[in-house]
Amino acid sequence: MPTDDSPLQAAADTASDVVEQATDAVDRAIDEITGVPSDDGRIEEFSHDGATLIAEERGDRAATRTFVLVHGIGMGRKVFADLVQHLDGDALVVAVDLPGYGDAPEPERTPAMERLADLVAAYVRHLGRGPVILLGHSMGTQVVTEVAVRHPDAVERIVLVAPTVDRHHRHPLTQLWRLGRDLLGESVKVLLLGGREYLRAGPHLRRKMHAMLVHRPEDAYPRIAVPTLVVRGELDVVVPQPWFDEVVAAIPDATSFVVEGHHHETLIRTAEPTVAELRRWLDR
Repeated sequence: MPTDDSPLQAAADTASDVVEQATDAVDRAIDEITGVPSDDGRIEEFSHDGATLIAEERGDRAATRTFVLVHGIGMGRKVFADLVQHLDGDALVVAVDLPGYGDAPEPERTPAMERLADLVAAYVRHLGRGPVILLGHSMGTQVVTEVAVRHPDAVERIVLVAPTVDRHHRHPLTQLWRLGRDLLGESVKVLLLGGREYLRAGPHLRRKMHAMLVHRPEDAYPRIAVPTLVVRGELDVVVPQPWFDEVVAAIPDATSFVVEGHHHETLIRTAEPTVAELRRWLDR
């Protein structure tokens, strides 16, 4: 028997379908404009200790080199599209959505950086490729740093691109102001991809920023025991040069590289300069 509210339910279902179709169409348009591959790679959902990440794998499983990519706050695995396309010809490349970002489900409690590191390390072991080259961008550098310190067996080398958070300016309003200023000079590609991912990050972005800001990566840097490449965009307002220099000086085996003319989202704009330096560094 139909209920009195069945027409309302049908209308709500129809509206939901229309919104979903429109969202999918916008997603496809953004992917096409920004050069994100329209086909997904090999997708896997992985859970550990109550939190879940989504991993997208591309490249050759027969390759000896494995990269695992960890995004920054408000972002997701799709922002690494250009980097993946530069690396997957001769390596296995895995980009992840951390819990509550991209396609990964929102956890009941916002994880600390240390807990995210434990999740990533558990996934690396699950991947079964031995120690990997772990690359993080922005907040992702904090996660990567903790993996290197807490789970040194999981990493061969690490790459920290635009390392946060400047310990001299750990206030949320300062960080938002810096990010806003940084984006003023950015490309349409960065604004489209970044804007989409921030919307996906959901209603708990404030809690996620708190988790990022209370973490102190400077306490972990001196304990990193693997070779580390530290990268900064020349025009990065979020990661000023004095803080970048402090990070490099604190890590025992660090190599620095500055991408001329780039801002905080240097890997989204174009990954080519960083990849060229990354290959030189790995060859050394």
